[in-house]
Formats: sequence, structure tokens, C-alpha cells
Amino acid sequence: MIRDYFSNLSQRYASKWLVFCIDLTIVLITLFSAYLIRFNFTLNFDTQQFFVQLPFMAIVAATSFLVVGSHKSVIRHTGFTDVVNVFKSVVLIATIASVGVFINRTTSLMPSFTIPFSIIVIHSLLSFVALAGSRLIFKLGYNYLKCKFKTSKNILIYGAGDSGIITYNALLNGTDKSFNIINFIDDDIKKRGKLINGINIISSKEINEKFIRTNRIDEIIVASQTIEPKRLIKLVDSLIDLDVQVKKVPPIEKWIDGEFSANQIKQVQIEDLLGRPPIEIDNPNLINEFKGETIVVTGAAGSIGSELVNQLSKFDVKHLILIDQAESALYDVQQDLKRSGKHNFTAIVADIRDGLRIDIIFQYHKPTMVFHAAAYKHVPLMEKSPYEAIKINVNGTKLLADTASRYNVKKFVFVSTDKAVNPTSVMGATKRMAEMYISCLQKESKTKFITTRFGNVLGSNGSVIPLFKKQIEEGGPLTLTHKDITRYFMTIPEASQLVLEAGTMGKGGEIFIFDMGECVKIYDLAKNMIKLSGLRYPEDIDIRITGLRPGEKLYEELLANGENTLSTYHKKIMISKTRDLDYEKVKASIEELCITNRFQSNNIVMKMKQLIPEYKSNNSDYERFDKRVQIYKKVKGISEEKSSKTYGNL
Repeated sequence: MIRDYFSNLSQRYASKWLVFCIDLTIVLITLFSAYLIRFNFTLNFDTQQFFVQLPFMAIVAATSFLVVGSHKSVIRHTGFTDVVNVFKSVVLIATIASVGVFINRTTSLMPSFTIPFSIIVIHSLLSFVALAGSRLIFKLGYNYLKCKFKTSKNILIYGAGDSGIITYNALLNGTDKSFNIINFIDDDIKKRGKLINGINIISSKEINEKFIRTNRIDEIIVASQTIEPKRLIKLVDSLIDLDVQVKKVPPIEKWIDGEFSANQIKQVQIEDLLGRPPIEIDNPNLINEFKGETIVVTGAAGSIGSELVNQLSKFDVKHLILIDQAESALYDVQQDLKRSGKHNFTAIVADIRDGLRIDIIFQYHKPTMVFHAAAYKHVPLMEKSPYEAIKINVNGTKLLADTASRYNVKKFVFVSTDKAVNPTSVMGATKRMAEMYISCLQKESKTKFITTRFGNVLGSNGSVIPLFKKQIEEGGPLTLTHKDITRYFMTIPEASQLVLEAGTMGKGGEIFIFDMGECVKIYDLAKNMIKLSGLRYPEDIDIRITGLRPGEKLYEELLANGENTLSTYHKKIMISKTRDLDYEKVKASIEELCITNRFQSNNIVMKMKQLIPEYKSNNSDYERFDKRVQIYKKVKGISEEKSSKTYGNL
């Protein structure tokens, strides 16, 4: 056991003591070299006196190395700090030696012992050059052998700023892989043509197919923290047909403990290709808004709901009540909160369609705010089940809103969708009805009812991104309903932040819409996902067009016909200016629809079309009812203008 202990001890400390011995040897050799230089490369000096000086300098050098600790650095990762430590050691050697010689001369303790000060100066210079140079030579030799005996990748680093240099050092110092940095890329005219550690800085305009093939480039690593999304998209598109991977250095705030390593470099994510900068919220009012509040989040286990919970948990809330009917997913959210040290929450398995259950929850916990994210959202499935869509999206919202109003909840924030605008599907129509009911309830309630409306959320349950990822893993093809289909996208954190911000600024009755940038062509998104997976389109994975699904739009809208917006203090959030509704009639019609026509899909859809004038089915069996609704209006003598005034064209 003792033998094992010393064996482990030797393995742990052998490297630094070897460096210590080598450094000590270098110091003694440079002392001899200093004499040679001082005496014109002859031995015309007192060699007997020299051999007396050697042990003195050995003791001084050993003491200096132990004090500074320059021998403890990992030589193959030598950097500027290590060179500074070598310099400190050399200065300390010269200082101790000079002081020792001076004291000896003044006190005559050893009259026969002395070292010329010129020798000390020459020795210091030689020692620093030799110690630093030996480390540099070892590092270069190590990197050369590593590249020679390990498979290396040819790399271009996009960005010649601080982040690019840090990335360069991280790649060279990585031990598990070998990288050969070919060039830095930077479009700053002042940097172009200059060198970083002997590596040339070139313009992005020089990156073409010929350059990539000539230099056998394997990867381009985007180290720039300020690259515009459009520039990144252009870069990915330009390499779409070449066997080159594009990777990205994460933002500095995501570096582990402020340190960056090569392992943190990841593939460019599809979120990076939205064509707009990330939406960021930095509103100190949010802290005061949620401080001390008891907040209910419905759909708390869903994509948006769980992120709302995550972000709300970071505020000084009094209590969070998480409601969802999916027990397994709710359990996962519960465990995530516990692991992050949060305990001021209650996870409740409940169905928002159960009015009595919801009433009991409100009665017991007395919430002051509600974020309602529970909903059925899959368009094709809801097209087949209008009754279920009504139960959750309309009746569930109605029961929850009524309960919130009855218990005088301060704010009720409803998460809607852009599919509620000029709906072409049952799902979109039900969300529009829920918006209308909330608008009606606002007129008679003390609760501030606020609606937020945004498009598709990247990575959310049932969205196109997880589907494409799964299809890529299975070898394809990727299925796309139409080559020209477009969608607005935002990330889950962005959507949740905007919901919280809108909830803060809402005064009651508003429909907030979010600026989601330019719409994204799904066909281009599919090709980029194939490319980012290291595959080629169509050689490795093809894209198959399947045709629009029932109720699906070719493009989404954030505003309906005749709508316009009012600006807010946040440039990404606007308020939709809507037409007035005949609130009593609309509210009564929605209440009637929630309790009648069970399981009778045709009757449900007919009533929805009568209630929502702009609801026109697309690629659906219910298209035949659009003509019937027009006939119904003519028989009843209801003009389009009158219909819009009654129900509101939103």
C-alpha cells in the first residue's frame, strides 16, 4: 500500500520535478556561457573559482524556482503567463545573487568568493532566453508531432478579434484532437493582410470553392461574437454544396467559469439562421412586477409553459402553481426546479376543462396572476377533432378566465398564435374564439386580460425542427408540405421573455403581437439543417414535397385584413388595433357553442364560421361550409360589413 502511494505520488509530481531539474541545468549551463561571452569565448578565467560559484547559483536558482513556481506549468501549453513566471524567476535569481555578492564584499565573510556583476547581468539575459526558448521549442515540437501522428483538421477561424485569438489558443491547446489553422477571416480592412502568430488574415471574399478545395478545409469556426445573422446565413449557403462544416463559438457568457475550451465549439444551430439578431429583454420593471406574486402557469409542462416557469422562478415570486394534465412531463419540470434549488412552487396534475378542480385550486392558493399556455395546437389533428379543440382551446380558456375574474386575479395573460389571424383551420379558429371571449370578459371584469400572439417556436413540441432532426437521424427524406411555404420563427426563451414583457406592460384588453423579423422559407431551412448535420442535399438526404395538410396555410400572418398596430416602449412588441365587438352577442354565442353540439363536427364548424367571419377553411373538408355560411348570411340579411361589426374582423 505504501508502495502504491509513492507510485501515485511519483506519477503526479514527476513531470514538474523533471522540468525543475532541466531548468536548473539550463541555469548552470548559461552561467558557463556567460563567462565564455565575457572572456571572448576563451577559458581565460578562474575555472577553480567558477566551480565554487556553481553550487551557489544552483541553490539560488532552486530557491527562486520554488518561490515563483515556474516549473509547475504544463510545458506543452506554455503561454504568456508562463513566460512571465520565467522572467520573475530569472529576476529573483539575479537579485539574490547580486545581494549575496554585495553582502559578501562588504562583510568579507568569504574573501575568495565573488561573481562579477557583469556576469550576473549576462547570465540573467541568457537564462531568460534559454528557459523561455526551451519551453517554446518543446511546445512547437509537441504540436508538430501531434499533427504528424494524429489526424488533423484544416481550420479557418472567422473573426480575428479577441474571441478569434482565444479560439486559436483553445484549438492548439486541446489534447484530444489536432487542428491545423490555415487562415483567419476578417472583413476589417485594418486587419487584412496582417499576421496572428504567423497566420495570415484574409477577407471573406477570398473564400470560394477553389480556396476550400486547394487548402482542403474541413471546418470554418465562427469566433466573431458580432457577426450578423444574415452574414452567417450567407456563409452557410455558400458552403452548402461543399464538404465543409460550419461551427460557432458560444457567447462569452456561456463559457464555463469564464474559460473557453475547444469542446465548447458546436455546430451552427438552426436558431442562428433566423435572419435577425436574438430578441433580448432587459427590463428592470419585471423584477417589481413579479415580486411577491402567486402565479399560475397552465400548460406548465409544455414548451412555452415550462420556459415561462423557468424564467418566472428566477424572480422573487411568492409561489408558482404549475398546472398540466401530462403527469410525466410535469414531473420532469418539477425535478428541474428542485435541482436548481427552487422550492417555492406546487406542481398540480389537473385539467383546465374541469371547472370545479380549477375553482378549488384558485380558492386554496389565491393566485394574483395567470399565464395561460395550455392548448391543443396541432393543426391536422384538430381538423379531425373540432369538439376536442373547442373543449380545450375555447371552453378551457373560458373556465379559467371566468375563475380568474371571479377571484379578482390582477392579470390574466393568454398565449395565442398567429394562426388565429384570418384562420384557415379549426385550431386557429378556436384560438381566435378564445381571444374574442377574453376581450368580451375584459368589459365586465376587474381582471386585466392580456393576449399575446406570435408564430412558430423553434424546438417546441410538434414543431418542424424536431421533426426534421428525427428524419435526418433516420436517413431521410425530409418531408415538406409545400416548396414555397414560409413561417415566422422565434426561440422558446425569446417567446417566453416576450410573453412576460407583454404581461408587464398590459393594461387590459390588448392583443400584443411580436416582431419576429422576416419570415423563413421552410425549404431553405430544411436544406440548411441537412448541411448543418454534415450531410449533402440531395445526395445523402432528399426533401419530399407531400402537399399542404388540412387547414394549413402557405404563409402565416401576424395582422388581419384592416388591422394596424400601436407601438410600445419595446420595439419588438406592438399592440394590435382591433375593431369593436358586439360583446354580449359574441360572449353568448361562445358560451352556447361550448355546451352544445357535442361530437357533431359539422355543426361545430358551421357555428364557428358564423361566429368568425374571416374563418375560411383551406385544403380541408370544411371548405364546403364556406359557401353555406355565405348563403346563411344572405337568407338572414347579414352583410359582411355588419358581420364584421358584430364579431370583429381580427
